[in-house]
Amino acid sequence: MATSSSSSSSSIAISPRKLRSDLYSYSYKNDGNNPLVITVLASLIERTMVRNERIDAKNCGRRTLRQRDFRSKVFDCREAPDMTVQCYLERIFRYTKAGPSVYVVAYVYIDRFCEANPGFRITARNVHRLLITTMMVASKYVEDMNYRNSYFARVGGLTTKELNKLEVELLFWMGFKLHVNVSVFESYCSHLEREVSIGGGYHIERTIRCAEEIKSRQREAQRIYNQIARILL
Repeated sequence: MATSSSSSSSSIAISPRKLRSDLYSYSYKNDGNNPLVITVLASLIERTMVRNERIDAKNCGRRTLRQRDFRSKVFDCREAPDMTVQCYLERIFRYTKAGPSVYVVAYVYIDRFCEANPGFRITARNVHRLLITTMMVASKYVEDMNYRNSYFARVGGLTTKELNKLEVELLFWMGFKLHVNVSVFESYCSHLEREVSIGGGYHIERTIRCAEEIKSRQREAQRIYNQIARILL
């Protein structure tokens, strides 16, 4: 897993007890402590990127790849940013203080986007834009209070216009299916738990309390995004 030497969380040994504490009752008292789920999610995404690079190299030049829907490239940037996934997620946390459950929901959205868009693969050229967009939408869905799109854009290194466009693309690709119920939330925690344990004994406790908090906000969030959908359509 690629990490920065300045990363504070990368030097912390991740144990079930620490992750359990993080996801149930994360403390913001010490600004130097990032949620441990950042390291877990970064590890999983970076391994996915390596796997995708191998697939693309193997299929290089095939007609099916050349004919991908041009919209699948909407998240691509001209040059891959010189920042690891871990550092980028830590930057998002540093300036937004998004809770640990937001990262899990963002991962749900990434998976839904990829399922709806078979021509899309997470790469170094699109991962940063995908992360800032899914994190922003997940934060709107989970958190009670949120920053404006313009603020998330500055955090992510984009213009507000660019991030607005990416948000709309993400929502339409997912069919505005932002609902994340308790069972889905728990299944993704379990999935992260299984996947990351292969690489170093990481563990994510299934967070029923966080999931229930998400569920309590679902109706209001669904109503708001339904209004957005009607306006955009």
